[in-house]
Amino acid sequence: MSGDSSSSLEAVHVDNFDKNTTLGTSEAKRSISEATAEYKIIASRDADATLEFLGKHGSQVVLISPERERKLSRKVIWFILPLTMLIDMILYSDKAAMSFAAIFTFFQDTGLTQNQYNNANTLFYVGFVLGQGNLYFLQKYPVGKVMTTITGLWCIIMFLHCAAFNASGVYALRFFLGFVEAIGVPALNITMSQFLTSEEKASTAPTFYASCMGVTIPVGFLAYGVLHINDSAVATWKIFCVIIGSLTFVTTVLVVFLYPNNPADARFLSTEEKVWVIRRVQQSTGSSIEQKTFKKYQVVETFKDPITYLFGAFFMLQQLANNLTYQQNLLFEEIGGITNLDATLVSVACGGYNVICALLATWWLRWNKDTTAFSVVFWTIPSFVGCIGSVALPWDNKLGLLAMISLATPFGVPWIMMFSWNVTSCSGYTKRLTRSAVVMFFYGIANIISPQLWQESDAPRYKPAWIVQTVCSFFIAPLLAIVIWFILKKRNQTRRVEIAAHHTPARGVVEYEGQKLEVNVAMMDLTDLENEKFIYPL
Repeated sequence: MSGDSSSSLEAVHVDNFDKNTTLGTSEAKRSISEATAEYKIIASRDADATLEFLGKHGSQVVLISPERERKLSRKVIWFILPLTMLIDMILYSDKAAMSFAAIFTFFQDTGLTQNQYNNANTLFYVGFVLGQGNLYFLQKYPVGKVMTTITGLWCIIMFLHCAAFNASGVYALRFFLGFVEAIGVPALNITMSQFLTSEEKASTAPTFYASCMGVTIPVGFLAYGVLHINDSAVATWKIFCVIIGSLTFVTTVLVVFLYPNNPADARFLSTEEKVWVIRRVQQSTGSSIEQKTFKKYQVVETFKDPITYLFGAFFMLQQLANNLTYQQNLLFEEIGGITNLDATLVSVACGGYNVICALLATWWLRWNKDTTAFSVVFWTIPSFVGCIGSVALPWDNKLGLLAMISLATPFGVPWIMMFSWNVTSCSGYTKRLTRSAVVMFFYGIANIISPQLWQESDAPRYKPAWIVQTVCSFFIAPLLAIVIWFILKKRNQTRRVEIAAHHTPARGVVEYEGQKLEVNVAMMDLTDLENEKFIYPL
C-alpha cells in the first residue's frame, strides 16, 4: 500500500495531533461537533494502545513512499517472521520430545504402555484446554512480557522431563507443559498481526507454520545423533531431553532481549519506522494493534457470530488427525523392517516434505489474494489420499504403507491457513483474543480425543483411526472452509455496496486529555460487526 493511497485517511489520523493542537491538517479541521454527530465517541482507554505514541511522534513523520514501504516491509518480515518461527519450532520441539523419546528406552524406564502413552498425550491437551484461560494475561499485560514468562516456564518443565520415572510423573509433566504452552501460538499470531499487514500475514502464514511442520528435521537429526551414543551412564532419552531443554533456554534468553510488545517499543525499528508500521497495519486491517481494556460486549459478540462456530468446528474435526504427528515413529516401527535409526531419518524426510508444501503454499498466497479457503481444500488432498492408502494397501506392501503415512502428514498447512484467517477475519482486540480462545478450545478437545483413536487393540492397522481422519479431518473439515468463504464474501458484497453509495471515510472520535480527536476508525478498537467498513480477507 503506497503512501499516496493512504493519504485520505492520514488527513484525519490521530497521528496528526499533539497535546497542544486538536487536529493538525486542513482537511481535518471540520468542526468536532459535526464529527461527533456522525461518529461513535470512545474514551482514550478504549482506543488503541499506540494512540499516545502516535500523538507524540506521528505529526513529525511524513507519509511513506512506495519504495521505502517495500524496504520497510522486507525489514519487518525478516525480523518478525524468523523470531516467531524460532519460538514456534522450539515450542513444537518440546511438544514432540516424548514422541522421539519413545524410540529410546523411554517406555521401559518409565513403565509406559501404548495406551498410557496415549493418555499422556491426552493429558497434554487437557492442560492445553484449561490453559486457554491464560489468554486473559495477553489482554492485560504486554505480549513480550507474557511470552518471556511462558517460554521460561516451559523451559523448566522440559528439563524436569529428565526426572520422570513412572507414568504418573509423565502425566503430570505433560499436563503442565500443555497448560503453559496453551497460549504460545495465539501470542505469536498477535505479534505477527501487530507488525504485518493482512496480506503479508496471510501469505507468510504457511512459512511460519513450516517451523513446526519441519520440526522433525532438526529434532530428528538430534535424535539420530543421540542414538549413536554408546556406554553412557545416563539414559539416552534423558540426554535428548537435556538438549531440547537447553535449546529452549537459549530461546528464552533471545525472547527476553528481542521480543517486542508492539511496534511502538520494537528495538529494531527507528521512531519513523514505528509510525509507518502502525499506520500501514491499521490501514490494511482496519483494526487496532493492541488494546488493554477487556470489553465484555466483544466477548458476547464473538459467541453470537456464527463464523466463530464454523472455525471452531473446523479445528475440532481437522485436529482429530493430529496424533498422527506423535504416532508416526511408532507406526514406522510397527510396519516392520525399519530400525529406530531408519525411523528418525524417515521423520526428517517427512519434515522436509512438509516444509516444501508450506513454502509452495506461501508462494501461492503471496501472489493470489483471497484464495485461503481454496488453498485449504487443495492442501488437504494429500492427507486425504494418504489416509485412504494407509487403510487400503495390503499389509505386506511395506514401502507403499511408508509412503502413504508420509503423504498424510502435511495437514499442518491448512491448519495454519485457517488459524491465521481466523485472526484476520475479525476485528476488536478482545474479540480476536476470544475467538482465538474458542478455536484453541476446540483444537484442544480434538487433541484430547485424537490419541484415544489409536488403541493397542487396533494395532497394527489402526483402521478406526484412519477412517475417522479420512472422513472428519480431510473431507468434512475443508468443506467448512468453503462455507466460511461463502458467508464472508456475502458480507463483503453488502459492505462494498454501502461504501460505494455513501463515500464516507472510515473515521471516529476519541476523547483524549479533555479533547475530542477525529481519528482513523482503526484506532477505535471496533469489532468487524461494529465497523461496517471492515472488509473480510478471503
